[in-house]
Amino acid sequence: MGLRIRQDVPHSARMYDFFLGGKDNFAVDREAAERVLTVFPTMRTAVRANRTFMHRATRALARRGLRQWLDIGTGIPTSPNLHEVAQAVEPRARVVYVDNDPVVLAHSRALMTSTPQGRTAYVHGDVRDPAAILNAPQVCETLDLSRPVVLSMVALVHFVPTLEEAHALLRQFLDPLPSGSALVLSHATAELDPVGANKVEEIYNQAGTTLRLRPEAEFATFFEGLDLLEPGITPAHRWLVPGEDTPADDLLPPTVTDAQVSFYAAVAIKP
Repeated sequence: MGLRIRQDVPHSARMYDFFLGGKDNFAVDREAAERVLTVFPTMRTAVRANRTFMHRATRALARRGLRQWLDIGTGIPTSPNLHEVAQAVEPRARVVYVDNDPVVLAHSRALMTSTPQGRTAYVHGDVRDPAAILNAPQVCETLDLSRPVVLSMVALVHFVPTLEEAHALLRQFLDPLPSGSALVLSHATAELDPVGANKVEEIYNQAGTTLRLRPEAEFATFFEGLDLLEPGITPAHRWLVPGEDTPADDLLPPTVTDAQVSFYAAVAIKP
């Protein structure tokens, strides 16, 4: 039996696709997204900032010698996808994508256009079940979990209802990974635009998607015991590797403000 794609309730991945200018969304998603834009008009800028952060973090880690990625909460494919960015630096890079939205599954072929030297795979899985993801055949056949892995969870953890649950999930994913592995996170916050961001939180929750905006102090706790890479915790658009030129595919104009983005981002290495 095929997985049912619900068109009667909005879905965060399809709303994200709409904000990025994609077409893999339904009327119910567009309606909810337009409500968000009325209270937070720069949401399109915010999601582009997240995408740009993912590009920058992926490039930086590939240049540090990492070769394996587990990308959870992948979303609907938007080129360049993570594996395209990683394999542009290191053609042997291996990437496993994970998402629980049937629409993402329907487009998963676009996530598996690997270089001949590398490899990609897709798992239809739920972040709330780390063991099922880590033990999935696609993960075991694609990644060597005895060697460093990048755990990428961009714009995902703010959908976990409680801070305690978020910590527990991260521990379950990170604990089995060896020293030298990396954590890539971004997270929505109300600290940079309290009025607009809190209204966005209200709209998501009313639409049936739990959204929890968190301050920098709480975001920082996700990296306890890890070694933050420079520039540390910053608004997503300010996460730049010191000394690195702005990449050609940077999606953001230089005039973007912290309030327009309202996401924190950081990358850390497991000692």
